[in-house]
Amino acid sequence: SERLKKTGAEGERAREGIKINEGLLALGNVINALADEGRLARGEKVHVPYRQSKLTRLLQDALGGNSQTLFLACVSPSDTNANETLSTLQYANRARNIRNAPTRNVDATALEL
Repeated sequence: SERLKKTGAEGERAREGIKINEGLLALGNVINALADEGRLARGEKVHVPYRQSKLTRLLQDALGGNSQTLFLACVSPSDTNANETLSTLQYANRARNIRNAPTRNVDATALEL
């Protein structure tokens, strides 16, 4: 995430940071919806808000579709970044709870040959 106070960004750079944060918030909402084990266990249909940002729309197939996805979390050992590191690890833990059931896409005409 972009911490405007910490980076001291102004103008165009600040607007870019705000857009990054909006996209990450929308991604967090999608991850929460996909990883909500309580509702999924009860068989409730869960609305996944993919349309909240361009980022989530691009990642729609990777997150809840027919694919396996790797989530890489970058953390810092520095004391000054402890809050951001903890937040990142919690974010990654929620993403780890997403359960997909990918299947192999096979073209039926290719099998006939």
